[in-house]
Amino acid sequence: MKKITVLFLTILFTSITFSQSSEKAKSLLDEVSTKMGAYKNMSISFSQTLSNEDAGIMEGDEPPIRGKITLQGEKYNLDYLGNQFIFDGKKLYVINNEEKEINITEGDMGEDDGFIYPSKLLTFYKEGYNFEMGKLTNLKGRKIQFISLNPIDSNSDIVKVELAIDAKTKHIYKLIQTGGNGSKTTFTINTFKSNQTFSNNIFSFDEAKYKKLNFTID
Repeated sequence: MKKITVLFLTILFTSITFSQSSEKAKSLLDEVSTKMGAYKNMSISFSQTLSNEDAGIMEGDEPPIRGKITLQGEKYNLDYLGNQFIFDGKKLYVINNEEKEINITEGDMGEDDGFIYPSKLLTFYKEGYNFEMGKLTNLKGRKIQFISLNPIDSNSDIVKVELAIDAKTKHIYKLIQTGGNGSKTTFTINTFKSNQTFSNNIFSFDEAKYKKLNFTID
């Protein structure tokens, strides 16, 4: 009876601790989302690295892929992997400069491919994840709080997501996404600027411009 009681108490306290950790993680994520979402706009430059130990690909084997995104409300202008993504709030324009092709679709980028895009940083966590506070580390004088997000869907292409948050500024510093195939994709925010002044044309697609350049528009 004593062993059963100890086991029950252990399970109970573990459950309470996990619940408290989950609540703290959710509260911090909401605070980050609210703060960053309140800016008039944001301009972020980031780098992306990929590793897969099972496939012999280690982080640092290849130079990082660099990108930049400017966000204002639901609108954004993203330079990534040699392509430009412009979302004007209604339509998404994907401009492939190498192939001189432009694809136009209704609505924003989906997550059907199991990938978290930089434009989804402030909202992706709100559905489909359980949360847990991770380690608090010191990085060059900055306190970085990690949060683990585990997909509720056991069939998800994503196995785990880790968000690294600057404990002082409440800004996202890094996102680490682990896929079902063992690959680990890391996005690191290198520069962050908010409430900048720029032309609203940055979120508009200039069809005449690309027609003159003989782009194929689909």
